[in-house]
Amino acid sequence: MQISDKRKAMAVPAVLRLGFRPFFLLGTLLALVAVPLWVAELNGMPLLPVPVGGWLAWHRHELVFGFAGAIIAGFLLTAVQTWTGQASVSGRPLAVLVLIWLLARLAWWMETSWLLLAFNALFLLAVAATMGRLLWRVRQVRNYPTVVLLLLLCAADVLTLLGVQDGNEAWQRQGTQAAIWLVAGMMSLIGGRVIPFFTQRGLSRPAQVKAWPWLDWSLLAGSVLVAVLTASGLLLDANWWAGLLFAGLSLGHGMRLVRWFDGGLLRVPLLWSLHIAYAWMVVACVGLAAWHFGAPLVPSQALHGLTVGAMGGLILAMLARVSLGHTGRPLQLPRAFALAFVLLNLAAVARVFGVSLVYQPALWLATAGWVLAFLQFVICYGPMLCRSRADGHPG
Repeated sequence: MQISDKRKAMAVPAVLRLGFRPFFLLGTLLALVAVPLWVAELNGMPLLPVPVGGWLAWHRHELVFGFAGAIIAGFLLTAVQTWTGQASVSGRPLAVLVLIWLLARLAWWMETSWLLLAFNALFLLAVAATMGRLLWRVRQVRNYPTVVLLLLLCAADVLTLLGVQDGNEAWQRQGTQAAIWLVAGMMSLIGGRVIPFFTQRGLSRPAQVKAWPWLDWSLLAGSVLVAVLTASGLLLDANWWAGLLFAGLSLGHGMRLVRWFDGGLLRVPLLWSLHIAYAWMVVACVGLAAWHFGAPLVPSQALHGLTVGAMGGLILAMLARVSLGHTGRPLQLPRAFALAFVLLNLAAVARVFGVSLVYQPALWLATAGWVLAFLQFVICYGPMLCRSRADGHPG
């Protein structure tokens, strides 16, 4: 990098130098407040005016499209720079994306629901367009699926918010659950690359576990198929063929975990946190397969295994690792940060299994674990995200 280019980059506020900085911070702040706001409403103690479409619509939407959407955007807008060797968005263009995301969150309390739809769709389309432009320049076909997933996520968001506008609860449910499986597809795609890579690097193993492309593409296609079937309303009732689909997904994800496992990772929180989070995908798929085969289970608990355990766990683990690497710091967790991983997984256990035994105490325990885990991230990592890299690099 030329000296003039470096000075120009360093003139940009640190928090706007790469996508992971603002979106990791804002996403985790949303995660911190969204769950307590919803639980307060459930207990008859609303802390804010009723949002457009009601609190259930807001809760469903914001933890997928708001929280996970921000983290996905931050990760992809940062990773694409490494993938393509081209500068990603920073400075004012990145600030515009941040502003759109913020307006999408605030639009729940604006007078017209059309603004809610417009800002949310615009954000995902803008991220997809940015990714597509950078990937197209170097014809990086391998990463085109990320753009497809973003566009499908936008379509699911539109379905959800059209349901909010029309008061159509079925569309809301179909859209948000489809989005959950699209995020699962993104987790399968990215996790399948980085988890074995991080494990090999973190344990200084001589070689990475060789990928099975047929399995990788099958799991991605399976998640997208579930998303499409869910959006169309075909998976809302139990049926045996859907059970076979989920059983296949659980088997595929389980095969991955077995192949990736190395006993040494149990001593490294940055690694076991990733593997446990991915294991929640297996738990969720097994639960849904059992429900479709007729087991007396509540499908929402299996879905929370996917959202709290897998999505929340993988996001927290990835944030902890990626934030260190991209702020020029050694890959060593802040003191006692492993506790955040433990708290997050306790939250998942309480939400998935505990609510069947003691609903209210388990719900409060899940809320406390979730909030404390992400609060610890904000406290430990927030300053890193807002300051220049420790190694003097302008990123």
